[in-house]
Amino acid sequence: MLALGKATHFRGGDLRRCYTNPHPYDGGVDLHARSMDVCIVNHAGEILVHRHMHAAPEPLLNAVAPSRDGLVVAVACLCTWYWLAALCAQEGIPCVLGHALYMKAIHGGKAKHDPIDSQNIAALRRGGLLPQASVDPAERRATRDLWRRRTPLMRHRAALLAPVQHTHRPDNLPEIGQQIADNATRDGVAERLADPAGHKSVEVDWALITDDDQRLGDSELSMVQAATHHAANPRYLVHTVPGLGQILSLVRLYEIHDLARFPRGQDVVS
Repeated sequence: MLALGKATHFRGGDLRRCYTNPHPYDGGVDLHARSMDVCIVNHAGEILVHRHMHAAPEPLLNAVAPSRDGLVVAVACLCTWYWLAALCAQEGIPCVLGHALYMKAIHGGKAKHDPIDSQNIAALRRGGLLPQASVDPAERRATRDLWRRRTPLMRHRAALLAPVQHTHRPDNLPEIGQQIADNATRDGVAERLADPAGHKSVEVDWALITDDDQRLGDSELSMVQAATHHAANPRYLVHTVPGLGQILSLVRLYEIHDLARFPRGQDVVS
């Protein structure tokens, strides 16, 4: 289970909050895709376990077994934390998700490697200075990640459209005079170029853009359907904000998740 206990603000009232619930044992995990470093300290700050191991459930459970009762595990909110949080929830071990950027700003230090990082995470947790990251429910995470995958697709599409839009400039041709983002307005753009190589270059861009359009359409349809089940009422509420269409309102909805984590309306806007 992800622990969401007592919290205290830091750094001038920042909305990232510190987890301050006391525990007999504090564990810090520096987690990577294939390996992890685990450090467990007791209430007095003595190191009980500090080892490097394969990133898998069995090695972790073996390492924490002697201090499992009263243990809280802390891990940074990097892309590999899902399975660790699910394992802790299954085993009944409190798990705190730390905000990676704020954790780095707090503990600082010139020396940085995995054993030190895991010890620093455990020390931050023990001292009540572990800034918590926002935790989305498990059933929403895949859809939120799909929304985030949409961003590089949009950027790739824009990077292909820009040079096509300016194909008239090198040869001082008349401007295209129309928006070419839509497939219906792209006819005749490549034929404006006399050089066969330039013609072929635009055709290649069109093929890639058309493929991006298809991928974006398929993914957006899937995401809209998922959002209907996850948060139908907030979805329509966000959609009423002027300037936010269906897609952008859903992007905001999945990134905000829970308005209760923002102390003021200004924090939501920022």
